[in-house]
Amino acid sequence: MRVVIAGAGSVGRSIARELLRNGHQVLLVDKEADGERVTKVPDAAWLQADACELSALTEAGVADCDVVVAATGDDKANLVVSLLAKTEFGVPRTVARVNNPKNEWMFDEAWGVDVAVSTPRLMTALIEEAVSIGDLVRIFEFQQGRAAMVEMTLPEGSPYAGARVGDVAFPPDTVLTAIIREGAPIAPSRDDALEPLDELLFITTGDGESELESMLSPGTQRQKRELDD
Repeated sequence: MRVVIAGAGSVGRSIARELLRNGHQVLLVDKEADGERVTKVPDAAWLQADACELSALTEAGVADCDVVVAATGDDKANLVVSLLAKTEFGVPRTVARVNNPKNEWMFDEAWGVDVAVSTPRLMTALIEEAVSIGDLVRIFEFQQGRAAMVEMTLPEGSPYAGARVGDVAFPPDTVLTAIIREGAPIAPSRDDALEPLDELLFITTGDGESELESMLSPGTQRQKRELDD
């Protein structure tokens, strides 16, 4: 897979290292792609240019890449890169970094963003996931299809504690993807039983979230979680 990353700060470089480690081809585009930065990810290809300019994306060969990652520290720049990559070059998949959670509403298909990644929201979700029992925690949102990955630690008083997975009628468009029990992941089958304090990972829609929480943890009142600056 060939990936172009706009922004070679700490985030962009970290993404590049992981992709290279997994055997992918990576090109980093940054206005400050000087010798010092290049030495930090020597196995990547580099282009010193402004990724918000069409000429730079053309030189980067964006039309022939599989994924464009907009990873700069500027939300406006990330939106421009995503929009140009999608509309001008037809890139199959765009991933954009959200620096300010208040800007999340703009990172959608209208701006050419397939997947938006908000670091503050992910950190909040992981904190909530670590301490919440019986509350549904949104871990990740897939912009293309309006689906989300959510997690719940099954409370001991749940009416479905001890139930077979195959006997549970989950809400429409909801899939149980994994059970984490005593730190070990389990790929759920119809014959697996749900046990108290299991961490359950689901893919579901926005409409299914409240229904899923009410079903597995009756009496829990879901509150909309917002992030402030």
